[in-house]
Amino acid sequence: MNTLYPKVRILDGGMGRELERIGAPFRQPEWSALALIETPDLVAQAHQHFIDAGARIITTNTYALVPFHLGEQRFATSAKQLAHVAAQIARKLAEKNGVEVAGCIPPAFGSYKPELFDPEKVADILLPLIQGQEALVDFWLIETAASYDEALHVVRLLKAHSNKPVWLAFTLTNRDDLAKPLRLRSGETLSQIIPLLSVVDAVLFNCSQPEEMEDAIAYIHKAAPALTIGAYANSFSEIKREHNANALLSSLREDVTPQKYQQFAKRWLDAGATVIGGCCGIGPAHIKALNELIK
Repeated sequence: MNTLYPKVRILDGGMGRELERIGAPFRQPEWSALALIETPDLVAQAHQHFIDAGARIITTNTYALVPFHLGEQRFATSAKQLAHVAAQIARKLAEKNGVEVAGCIPPAFGSYKPELFDPEKVADILLPLIQGQEALVDFWLIETAASYDEALHVVRLLKAHSNKPVWLAFTLTNRDDLAKPLRLRSGETLSQIIPLLSVVDAVLFNCSQPEEMEDAIAYIHKAAPALTIGAYANSFSEIKREHNANALLSSLREDVTPQKYQQFAKRWLDAGATVIGGCCGIGPAHIKALNELIK
């Protein structure tokens, strides 16, 4: 029985890297969507690996179901159906294993690109994903939000088309000095997202360096101590990366071992997190280490 962290829930890890690891088709531009199109059984296998490692929440494999990855034509004809297939796979495994399903709502215009966000086009891209998943997910997880404006519009869109809980995950810049203010990829400080805390069911931080998470969690926990707060970091070599996110396969930090990631996560929990998991480059071994931590 977990007595030290009794309310902690564990998310899964990075789907794309796990698909690649188990031999699923994986290339640009389709990214993790390619396995959904060609080998959905391997998507199920990847989910199961995270469940076996201790994840109690699995996230639908819909992150790449946007024109950036699918192309405009395939997106228009297939996005809603592919989202439904992804949600069906996750739902079936959830019922078999007694876990929850988070419906992934990805960045509509590419990761880490707040300057490309277009409020007039966001509904055209995200509504098919909402409609395809609505009946099969337990709650929504807006992932890798890079600005206040992006987060606000996507939260409003979900609330207009669904009654299910909304979790909101922001991505943070990599600070060369941890004494500097925390910032979203847009350059905005965390103080600027405070108005959103009262209109969502959880705030998390994702697809950022593990070192950034503790301060972000502590800041939000102080501002809204009753709110569900979480973190799921990546292990990208951010300082070395010279290409756009998801444009190429980013190199990973060798120092972010499962044991090191567990140490990071303990600090997140002590800062006020009740949801922990992993993003890009964080595999089942890392999730197993998180499960061992809370036990």
